Amino acid sequence: MRGAQRAGVARGEAVRDPVSEETNCPRHGNEDTGSALLHAALTRENLQVAFNRVRSNKGAAGVDGLDIDQTARYLVTAWPVMREQLLSGTYRPRPVRRVMIPKPDGSQRELGIPTVTDRLIQQALLQVLQPLLDPTFSEHSYGFRPGRRVHDAVLAAQSYVQSGRRIVVDVDLEKFFDRVNHDILIDRLQKRIPDAGVIWLIRAYLNSGIMADGVLQQREQGTPQGGPLSPLLANVLLDEVDKELEHRGHCFVRYADDCNVYVRSLRADERVMGLLRRCYAKLRLKV
Repeated sequence: MRGAQRAGVARGEAVRDPVSEETNCPRHGNEDTGSALLHAALTRENLQVAFNRVRSNKGAAGVDGLDIDQTARYLVTAWPVMREQLLSGTYRPRPVRRVMIPKPDGSQRELGIPTVTDRLIQQALLQVLQPLLDPTFSEHSYGFRPGRRVHDAVLAAQSYVQSGRRIVVDVDLEKFFDRVNHDILIDRLQKRIPDAGVIWLIRAYLNSGIMADGVLQQREQGTPQGGPLSPLLANVLLDEVDKELEHRGHCFVRYADDCNVYVRSLRADERVMGLLRRCYAKLRLKV
């Protein structure tokens, strides 16, 4: 039976829609969000791709303790109701499980591990949103973007240095993923994706909280590293600063929350650093 269940997952049966979108699914009046993007994210085909991606990424279980295979078996029966909750705006994501990862400098990086189910939903949403959002990002942004690598960022940096810009304004944001302001992020996202259903679901994930040592911690800021959506949301927020640098004609490279601006003089260096501090302050981020 276990082998048969795994085969069903591979064919997408674990996350299939029951018969069709109109039958065997209890409706709740007119509560469906009408979100075209949510409907697109929750198609059987998109979910199959998302589940395969989540499986290939492996990763630990979330607060429910269910691994990939256990989640697949659970979703065979639970998914129809869960899908209706997503479309009606009543779904509540589980808190993420906090994991602390040591960094080379002796400090620790906080990761938030969503349940496999929530990783599946986030991945399905990412696959719909990324093709819409990524083309709008700055060409100077290289992190977490399809078709772009660290090597591309290095080549761009080398070209700026070779052009005579030998002074670098090197900016790193303090605990960026832990300090993302939810209201500012949602505001910037709404300007790009005017879809109430998607905005509601992303807000729900931001507000889901962190489970640490058995205690639920509610958070009003931060988008924990560990969820598929977090890198895309980071680029949505930081693209505002990229566009300001572009507007002023600066040569720069950004990879996630690390940004290098290449200038020709110390006076220009000081001006750029002041500009960046002001831009990030508007986003309530600290250099």
